[in-house]
Amino acid sequence: MNETQSLMNMPGVGFFGMLIIGFLAGYVAERSLKRNHGFLTNILVGIAGSFVGGALANVLNIQFYGFAGNLIVAIAGAIIILWIFGRLQSKNPQ
Repeated sequence: MNETQSLMNMPGVGFFGMLIIGFLAGYVAERSLKRNHGFLTNILVGIAGSFVGGALANVLNIQFYGFAGNLIVAIAGAIIILWIFGRLQSKNPQ
């Protein structure tokens, strides 16, 4: 992790950019997997997705930076999170 990356910051994007990317990534993931969540859930899933996607990109040695790079990584991570969550829910019927 270099100095432009930290735990609560996306590389090249400020706090409000992180919220916007989180919402967009959560929304795209929600629609891709045909789910129906609220505004806040989309933001949280998108931000969590950015961490998952960022970790995956680092493991695969994929460089990303700026709004577009973070958005793509966050969307990928959010889709992974929602997919795993959906698989876990289908295995545990209530």
